[in-house]
Amino acid sequence: MALKVAIVGRPNVGKSTLFNRLVGQKLALVDDTPGVTRDRREGEAALGDLRFRVIDTAGLDQAHEGSLGQRMQEQTARALADADAVLFVVDARDGLTPLDRHFADLLRRGAAPVVLVANKSEGRAGGSGALEAFALGLGEPVAISAEHGDGMAELYAALAPYADQAAGEAQVATTERPLQLAIVGRPNVGKSMLVNRLIGEERLLTGPEAGITRDAIAIGWDWQGRAVRLIDTAGLRRRPKVEEKLEKLSVADTLRAIRFAEVVVLVLDATQMLEKQDLTIAHMVEEEGRALVLAVNKWDAVEDKSAALRKLKDRIEISLPQLQGVRFVLLSALTGTGVAKLMPAVMSTHATWNRRLSTPRLNRWLAAVQQRHPPPLVKGRRLKLRYITQANIRPPTFALFAATPAALPDSYRRYLVNLMREDFDLLGVPIRMMLRKGENPYADDK
Repeated sequence: MALKVAIVGRPNVGKSTLFNRLVGQKLALVDDTPGVTRDRREGEAALGDLRFRVIDTAGLDQAHEGSLGQRMQEQTARALADADAVLFVVDARDGLTPLDRHFADLLRRGAAPVVLVANKSEGRAGGSGALEAFALGLGEPVAISAEHGDGMAELYAALAPYADQAAGEAQVATTERPLQLAIVGRPNVGKSMLVNRLIGEERLLTGPEAGITRDAIAIGWDWQGRAVRLIDTAGLRRRPKVEEKLEKLSVADTLRAIRFAEVVVLVLDATQMLEKQDLTIAHMVEEEGRALVLAVNKWDAVEDKSAALRKLKDRIEISLPQLQGVRFVLLSALTGTGVAKLMPAVMSTHATWNRRLSTPRLNRWLAAVQQRHPPPLVKGRRLKLRYITQANIRPPTFALFAATPAALPDSYRRYLVNLMREDFDLLGVPIRMMLRKGENPYADDK
């Protein structure tokens, strides 16, 4: 199998900058604030012809029992247990600290081989700091600058022997493109807990503190033989409350995850059903053309379930008409109740989002609709809709041809879209209908 490399070190030594350098994209949030990274993040890395999987981790630090810091350290420990090799990063400009020495002792006792990396080695101060790293007893440090890309050839040489070992193991290749599935919602609605429940392990940090997740964390997963790329995201608050630079970066990361997803699961708090911010996120998903599934979490905490269910259905019908028929699943990430129903709803919605309708079937439908409910009169003459064809999928997109498309009222276009949802079972996904001027473009092909 492919080499798996974990990047560890105390806070603010440049681990996420090195991660971004290796994967060739700014996937991990980077800021001067210590402790930006909390969950471990994985990515496909490249150094020359060397290909491997790299894991960015929370900064190694001392933490109190039961604290968020301790849970972050547990995530780092799991990354170390999974790794074939470890990049232990120290700050060459700051020099060695007691924390560096403490964690170097821990890494020496571990099973995975350690490559000592002296980051920020550019300049005179960095050069002397790199030499000082010899004192850790982990061999010759590799002097690099993750920000400027210096020392990557030396890092390649240090990692190459471990890649050769990993290449000797059996590898099962797959050409199937994984389903891109983003988990979004307001802070503290249980997104990370739901992801952990789905994959069956404590992969992500959870806890009572709001806003634990900062990065959009992608996790490879296999559901009943189907490859899935699960993306857990930071909670989206109302814009006036998004103030700090770090939170703005987290929000941008979440919006990017929605943009590149195929299906988005919007996690709701059943005790605070479909609030204004939930609806804002749902509208955002619809505008991006993504397929949407609602996960109504904390259902076990609801006392009057019948009343709550009626409220949910009413809110969907009134506030989300453009996603009429959106699928929702009542569940509890804490107890696991109902979670097994989520992925079948996701796959069904994904299939609808990818559905393609034949042109003859669409035009028979259009003729019947016009006969049953004709378009309005325009200057005393009945507006004629000439032809319809499906222009695209993901989401279903249709081109409707008319002699004077600008004269078609928006209310009649919405009527056609809603009728199309019911007649062709396109429930719960965005539908795009583009108006075009002209005759039947395929008339000569008949």
